[in-house]
Amino acid sequence: MIRTFSVAAGAVAAALSFSILDAHAAGGIPKAVADAVADPARPDTDRKRDTDRKPDESIAFAGLKPGQKVADLLPGSGYFTRIFSVVVGPKGHVFAVAPPRRPTAKEGSPDPAAAVQAIAADPHYSNVTVSVQRVTDLSLPEPVDMIWTSQNYHDLHNIPDVDVGAVDKTIFNALKPGGVFIVLDHTAEKGSGFRDTSTLHRIDPEAVKAEVVAAGFKFEGQSEILRNPNDPHAAPVFDPTIRGKTDQFILKFRKPK
Repeated sequence: MIRTFSVAAGAVAAALSFSILDAHAAGGIPKAVADAVADPARPDTDRKRDTDRKPDESIAFAGLKPGQKVADLLPGSGYFTRIFSVVVGPKGHVFAVAPPRRPTAKEGSPDPAAAVQAIAADPHYSNVTVSVQRVTDLSLPEPVDMIWTSQNYHDLHNIPDVDVGAVDKTIFNALKPGGVFIVLDHTAEKGSGFRDTSTLHRIDPEAVKAEVVAAGFKFEGQSEILRNPNDPHAAPVFDPTIRGKTDQFILKFRKPK
């Protein structure tokens, strides 16, 4: 009887504990983040990607808050740039750091800064400034609270003759003391290091951790919300069989105060 009661009580306690955790997770998105993701000004093309990209949970994990200054490093189409703009609000600022057009780019090829320049020109996103510069020469007008790069860190290893550790140190120097560096990227096979950065466009998160920490950062945590255990890590991220569904990681680093 006593044993049965203990087991039953334990099961109830465990169920209650899981319920509390589930409730916390459900209500764990700050209002500023939820409102930014729900912003009707966001294009439908972005909204359709939300299920896979989980921007609300990703930004909640990062800890971005109203009034902060954030650099969106290599922002692409500006998927996160728009959301950041609304999260930080009128008292905050977003620096969208886009690369210049390559000297070898074919005539008529898209300008990598065009999408975020269009966002910055929209009065709804008046707190966005576009900075066109090489990421290896990162220079911001003021120290920022957060630097975020999404699905791009692996490509730093594909730039010829670039010391990525030195780039990480430049990012470190661009942050305020206590500032956060977020790396979101496609997961490579465990133990592969930087082997697959140019072929599969994937990277081993453990290799990223070691490299970023060596630049002076403190590793603060890793989110599993973008994990896909069914991804075998063997196909390029653009392969139709896995595109948009890759196993991904989010790493959070902090510059010591």
